[in-house]
This record gives sequence, structure tokens and C-alpha cells, in this order.
Amino acid sequence: MKHFPVEPLIRDNERYAQHKETMLKQSLSQKMLQKLSPQQIQLMKLLQIPTASLDERIEEELEINPALEDSREEGEYEGPEEELYRQDEAPEEITPKSEDGFEFEDYLNQYMDDDPASYKLQGDNYNGDEEEKVIPIAEENTFHEYLEQQLGLLNLKDDRERNIALQIIGSIDEDGYLRRDPLSIMDDLLFSQNVFTTEAEVFELLKKIQQFDPSGVGARDLQECLCIQLKTKLEQGEHLTRRQKRRIRLALQIIEEFFDEFTKKHYPKLQKNLEASEEELKEALDEILKLNPKPASGYVGSVNRNVQYVIPDFILLNNNGDLELSLNSKNAPELRISSQYLDMMRDYRARAKGGGKSNTQQKEAVQFIKQKIDSAKWFIDAIHQRQQTMFNTMYAITKYQEEYFLTGDSRKLRPMILKDIADITGLDISTISRVVNNKFVQTEFGVKRLKEFFSEALHTSEGEEVSTIEVKKILQELIGAEDKQKPLSDERLTEILQDKGYNIARRTVAKYREQLNLPVARLRKEL
Repeated sequence: MKHFPVEPLIRDNERYAQHKETMLKQSLSQKMLQKLSPQQIQLMKLLQIPTASLDERIEEELEINPALEDSREEGEYEGPEEELYRQDEAPEEITPKSEDGFEFEDYLNQYMDDDPASYKLQGDNYNGDEEEKVIPIAEENTFHEYLEQQLGLLNLKDDRERNIALQIIGSIDEDGYLRRDPLSIMDDLLFSQNVFTTEAEVFELLKKIQQFDPSGVGARDLQECLCIQLKTKLEQGEHLTRRQKRRIRLALQIIEEFFDEFTKKHYPKLQKNLEASEEELKEALDEILKLNPKPASGYVGSVNRNVQYVIPDFILLNNNGDLELSLNSKNAPELRISSQYLDMMRDYRARAKGGGKSNTQQKEAVQFIKQKIDSAKWFIDAIHQRQQTMFNTMYAITKYQEEYFLTGDSRKLRPMILKDIADITGLDISTISRVVNNKFVQTEFGVKRLKEFFSEALHTSEGEEVSTIEVKKILQELIGAEDKQKPLSDERLTEILQDKGYNIARRTVAKYREQLNLPVARLRKEL
């Protein structure tokens, strides 16, 4: 009979008991968690919406919430106004004046019936003999449809070639370029239409499509686009003089043989290689500059007629030196809670106080009404808070940049960041960012984007803080007034700014120049 040592087993049992005690041990702890309420989330979303889109958001809320009404369209509610917007009062306590003896069963019969036939599809005064008024809409072809119409000008063999040509046209982008390679077009034709073709056949049809109007369409890059347009000018240039034709041929030679030198503006090298005079080179370059780098824009029908207008969120007036700030009236919609829904709640509460019994269907209907009224109150409160937050933020910006708004001189703009306005208003930086984003203010100097008033600080040689906007303005003026035959380099611009007292590095000048969409000195050079 074998004997096993007892001590190791005892130690194992003790460790298991300690482990089990640890696993089953419970503890209490306190943690600070920040969680936004649905009302706060709704407010944050409304703050981000510009005035131009606020009407759409309100219309959306009016559609999904029947308890919310627009006072501009409906009759004004005659009950006490404080009953509609009182924050500390539950919807059950709202007791507006009742109109004609409205009964709760009427609501159930009218709104809770699931039978679609119970809904009225026409008004009581509808006349079936009336003609439906239709607003005519101008029919307009798209750019690709315009190209497809020109396929009839080609002498295509059969439907197979037409399908290949249609695939090529469909692959042309919105700028008028064919940036897809032929192999991809061949694969699309094979998989989608079971049409087999070769790369040579695609190129042959592409050359025919490149003859379509507008000139340059179907080009695979800018160089080919410019070449097509110049060749088209020569082919259709019976009315051109001999000098004009010579100028176009010289421009075509530049694009075909010296495109790299042309893009880098190496004019001395071009003049030497072409053996042309400075005047001839300048005329040829002027001919190239007349060409359209985006052929699709040459199609008149492709112009978007739905022009987007900027609607200012704020209006700032200068009244003899006193700045008057106001919100755009579109930011203050006249919303109210539906009197019909409030009457329903009053009627149900009166029935409950009178000891009347309510069935399950009535309770569900009342719960639905209560939720809609609560949602309407939250939305109205969010709109009011949006107005107040936007006004306070813009007022702080106006006071901070008062000297600029009085003079309109961008050099008067003070360095200002989001934190500066957040400290003044007591709001969070993220809230200020939401208010500023995509918002505009109408001033006597034009409609300005709010983000234009924010900039970092830059120190002068005297230790004074100036806005980077001021430096950019001076930089833009220096480049605008420079000699285009000898444009100022970044090093020279840095020296001029430093002479004016601005402590700035060359790389900073280059960064500001790029932000102003100004090319380097070599690309600004002109003959």
C-alpha cells in the first residue's frame, strides 16, 4: 500500500481557497463619467447647422413630430405663452384653454385607426374637374449625353463598336479626361457586356472620340488635351492668317517636345531650343494660355444652374461708430406646441380626475401624446439655446475684433484663437468650434466667414503681437506689386518682412505663400 505525502495537498487546497476568495470578493468604487443627455446632443447638432440648412432641419422635425407646429403657417395659439415654454412643468400640467368640446374618443377614432381608408385624400372643397397645375422643367442634357449624341457622326461598323465607344465615353470623368487605362475598359466590356476587344481597337475609337466637341475631350493627360486643341485650331483654321498659323505651330511644338520646360517656365531654355525670338515665344505662350485645361467646362449645358448663395447667420451694422449685432431672422423660427395635442392631454387629465376608466388603447395614446409634447418642448428649447449661444459667441468676437469691424482693415485683426472666445463666453472650446464652423456674418465690407477672424500670433521686433492675417496681407501685396520678369524669391520676401519689423523665418513665408495659393517665384515669372 502506497502512502502519498499530505503536506503538498494541504498547500494546494490553501492556495485554491485563497484564489476562490479573491475571485468572489466584491468591492464598491466611485467613478466620474461624463455623459451627454439627448437634449445636449440635439443642441450640439443644431449648433453645427448653418442658417441655410436650419429650415430643412426644422421641416424634418415638423414632419416627424405632429405636436410641433410653425406659428408662421398656422393660427397663433391663444393660450398663455408661459404655458408653452415653461421648463419646470411636466406636459401633464399644461392646461391651455379648450376650444369646442373636444372629446378624447374623437382623437382615437381619427388618429388611432389603422384602416388606410379612414384618411382623407382630398380636402372638402376639392373639385375633380380642376386641372392639375404642372410647373414645366427645362430639360437639359448632361455632358455624357452630349457626347453620346455625337456618336451618330462616326462611321461605326456595328452595335459592338458602338458599345465599345459608349464604354469609353462613360469612362470620361467630369473634367473631360479619360484617366482609365484601356485594359480596365477592356475588362469592363468583357465582364459586363461579354464584348471582347483589343487595346488597339480601344485606341482607334478613342482617337475618333477625341474629335468630338468640346475640343480636348477624351485626353488622357493635360499635355494630350492641349495638343488636341491646338491641332483642332490648325485643322479648322481656314480663316487664320499665316502669322497666326505659325504661332499655333510653335505652341504645338512647345507642348509636344518641351512640355516639361514649359510647365517649369524655363523660358531661356525654350527660346534657345526653339530658336525663336522673345516676341514669338511670348505670342506662342499666350496662345497656350487661351486653351481650356478642363474640356468638360466648355460644354454650356454642363453648367450647374443651381447656384449656391451664402446666407449670413449674423448681421453686423455700423451705426455711427456703434456696432449693432443681430441674428438672421431665419435663426428665430416661430415654433409652438400644437394646441390640439395640449387639449388632448387636458381632456384626459379631466377624465382621470373625474374617476373615468381608461382602457389600454387610451393609455398608449396618452403616452404617445406625452412623448411628442416632450420632444417638441425639447426642440423649441434647443432652438432658443442655439440662438443664445450663437449670439453670445458672435458678440464676444465682435468686441474682441471691434477695431477691425469699425474700419474694415484686415491689418487691424488681433490674434485670436478659440480659447480666447471660450474664456470670454464661459463656453467650452468644442462649443465655440461648432458655432464658428460654416457660419457667416454680413458686414458693410461684405459677407465674411467667421473662421477668417481667427489667427495665430506673431511677434514683431518690438515685442508686439500681430495677427498672421496681417502678415499674409502684406505678403500678398508684395507679390502682387513685384516685377513679374524678376519675381521675389522666398528669401527676398523674408528679408523685406524682417525689415518691416516682423520676426519671421523663410519656411514660414513659404507656408503662408502656399496658403494664399501663390506659386514659387520661378512659376510666377512672365516674359
